[in-house]
Amino acid sequence: MNYEIIGDSDNPLLKVKLSRGEMIKLERGAMVYMSDVEIKGKMNSKGSGIGGMFSAIGRGLTSGESMFVTEATGTADDGEIGIAPSVPGKIIPLRVGIQQYRLNTGAFLACDNSVNYKMVSQSVGKAFFGGTGGLFVMETEGSGDLFVNAFGDLLEIEVAPNKPVTIDNDHVIAWDRNLDYQIKVASGTFGFTSGEGLVNHFTGSGKVIIQTRNVCSLALAIRPYIPKNN
Repeated sequence: MNYEIIGDSDNPLLKVKLSRGEMIKLERGAMVYMSDVEIKGKMNSKGSGIGGMFSAIGRGLTSGESMFVTEATGTADDGEIGIAPSVPGKIIPLRVGIQQYRLNTGAFLACDNSVNYKMVSQSVGKAFFGGTGGLFVMETEGSGDLFVNAFGDLLEIEVAPNKPVTIDNDHVIAWDRNLDYQIKVASGTFGFTSGEGLVNHFTGSGKVIIQTRNVCSLALAIRPYIPKNN
């Protein structure tokens, strides 16, 4: 799969070239334009029939992701599709294979057909306090290119055995699968003394990808200016 990320850093677009029969998977509703490409929606599961339907429903209920995923297939040797996320911010590719990742809710944009993800369970404490998919979190598998998007810029933070890192929960996009993490209150009673709320405490060796802005903070900032109905 040949691709190019074009546009400025605030509003990029992922341009993908597809040969005849070549296919990629993308977030539902992310297609901007296409030429010599056919798209179709399918249940977000590996199975088919009734079993696949219940698997897709289960993913939606446990992770908050869509029950459906879009598949784009080239119908000629020079097919092209433009893909963009729903919020302004950077797009970056992650090479999946030897290194596998876990993704926060809303981070997935597109991937090779050879890349997939499964839902893995996490502790009740992490599910109750975290924004990483309820009782389950997305974990990649396979080999190929995976594209994630963010609100704002995307930066990498290194975690080392002697240097754990604490990150605001709403800023976490993806992290190395081998990293351990705990979700806790930043300080005081539910973080009220510092205003940070919930944080992810990462330990081990690997990297965490963060976004420099988060939608929740933006929503709180503009909320006082939204007219209210009488």
